[in-house]
Amino acid sequence: MSKFRNSGAKELPPISTASLPDIVFMLLFFFMVSTTMREVTLKVKLTVPEATELSKLEKKSLVSYIYVGPPHKQYQKVFGSEPRIQLNDQFANVSDITDYITAEREARDEAEVPSMVTSLKVDEYTTMGIVTDIKQELRKAAALNINYSSRKKVERD
Repeated sequence: MSKFRNSGAKELPPISTASLPDIVFMLLFFFMVSTTMREVTLKVKLTVPEATELSKLEKKSLVSYIYVGPPHKQYQKVFGSEPRIQLNDQFANVSDITDYITAEREARDEAEVPSMVTSLKVDEYTTMGIVTDIKQELRKAAALNINYSSRKKVERD
């Protein structure tokens, strides 16, 4: 009768972790595919102007963006409602553009520096005074390859 008697609690077998790496890699690939990397958080309002004669940039990795427009409402208490310059994720002055261009050049290979393009994304209601100041500062920084971002004009009948 001792064969059938339960003398104590049996230990549970250990959980198999053989498939755990497969599950981890599947989750990793899922998030790598479904996630988009955000480059810059826009702190200025941008309504890009319309244009008829457009051309696409060849290498977008060589483009440095300068955003100009009125700050969003959450920043207007601090910065006011006049158009401001945004370099990367922070507001800047016209005098900061030279340092920004220098930092962008240092982040690239020497062979890519002559192909670099500075793209101005300017709100369509911004006055040309601030754009002219930016262009003068870009001349001082020897960043002469300038692009103006715009959207294609929709033909209406």
